[in-house]
Amino acid sequence: MPHMLENTTLDKLGIGRFRYEFKPHRGFVYSSKGLARIFGIPHPKDVILKHLGDFIVNKKDAQELLEKFKEKKAVHNFETSCLTHNRKVKWVMIHAIVSHNGQGSYAEGIIQDISSCKDGQENAHLVSDALQSILDSIPDAIYFKDRKNRLTRVNKFYADGFGGKVENILGKTDFDFFPEEQARQMFNDDNQILKTGKPIVGKIERTLLPNGTWNQVITTKVPIYDTKGKIIGTMGITRDMTAHANLEFERHTMVLNALAVLSKALEMRDPYTQTHARDVSLIAKAIARKLGYDDNKLLQIEIAAELHDLGKISIPLDILIKPGKLSDLEYRLIKEHTNNCHRLIKDVVFPFPLAEIIYQHHERLDGSGYPRGLKGKQILPEARILAVADVLEAMTNHRPYRPALGLTKAVKELKQGSGKKYDAKVVDITLKLVHNSKGKFFWVQANGKDAGKKGASQNHWRGKGA
Repeated sequence: MPHMLENTTLDKLGIGRFRYEFKPHRGFVYSSKGLARIFGIPHPKDVILKHLGDFIVNKKDAQELLEKFKEKKAVHNFETSCLTHNRKVKWVMIHAIVSHNGQGSYAEGIIQDISSCKDGQENAHLVSDALQSILDSIPDAIYFKDRKNRLTRVNKFYADGFGGKVENILGKTDFDFFPEEQARQMFNDDNQILKTGKPIVGKIERTLLPNGTWNQVITTKVPIYDTKGKIIGTMGITRDMTAHANLEFERHTMVLNALAVLSKALEMRDPYTQTHARDVSLIAKAIARKLGYDDNKLLQIEIAAELHDLGKISIPLDILIKPGKLSDLEYRLIKEHTNNCHRLIKDVVFPFPLAEIIYQHHERLDGSGYPRGLKGKQILPEARILAVADVLEAMTNHRPYRPALGLTKAVKELKQGSGKKYDAKVVDITLKLVHNSKGKFFWVQANGKDAGKKGASQNHWRGKGA
């Protein structure tokens, strides 16, 4: 083989050159030192006349290789395992082309030892399989995404939620599984992480499953980095907390229903006070909505407004409905309703400071309010809204001890107290609502009937929980 020179560089790289004739010898007619070393044979001459089948472990691989030589006249990247002279298994990759001469056909090319790569791949597969086994044992949805937010790996819990077939999930995005609006929010969250590198921890969401049911989940998402510190995707963990949420829902429903019973008792005892509370709720919600409060915060405002005068249930009825001017003693008893209500609900656990909001609804920014004379930032934002809503409703409606003072005087009171007694931003929004209503009460419902008179305030919390 004068045209095939030994190549020490290839030998060192674990690459052996060969020539293999099909006829008449049907075997190796040339072997480099590198090839002999791959096969565990001391000298290249000892490889001569041996057959591929003498080394290839899988006989089907040997047959396939010969068929490729005959049919395609070339072989590229053909991987198989070989049994060496000292009975060790090595993985090799074969590249060769088929040529012809006067004596017959022969294959000429190289065989590369890829055992170390294969070992690395095997180890990687073992690690990957171990990781997948761990992920599959976790009863939370775990998923990995690339930079285009396509799913690249999921655990069994995640797959089971979408039919159980991983092959139908990988490569897809949230838009393939969730409603448009919901998927868009998830997509935006993922992009935020990819852009900033900041994780999203403990986000509570409601998700619509393929079976048409909604569940409540808590999700944490983190960025994934490559060895160079570049973000290459995201990993998410989502825990189904529907059962826990339902339990909390039921607990709060029971508590709120108990409070609703007290509120109903107050209404039966003093219809005016409860009508006032319903109207304050409508006003406070309208203000809070303009402030950008979400549905959850709006519900909190509504509950606080509905219950803000609950403490009057302990005030003597003859004082509450007294038609004439109240004495100093009677007025001091009336003012006790904030303390009464606070004592009534302060030990009930709510996901927001309900008792404190109600406790503060008569406080004023300049410290002139009661019962504690709080000032400025000591007063909760929700209590500031209630304060303005309470004043507006009280001044524009009849009280047992005086006729309605009217919208004009109520507006004047709020303007004069803006930034002093009342939150300026809350007052500004309230005055705009009044102006846009063109002299009508903006808290009157669309059908033109006063919500208080109709008794149809938007009490979503009654019997539905917080």
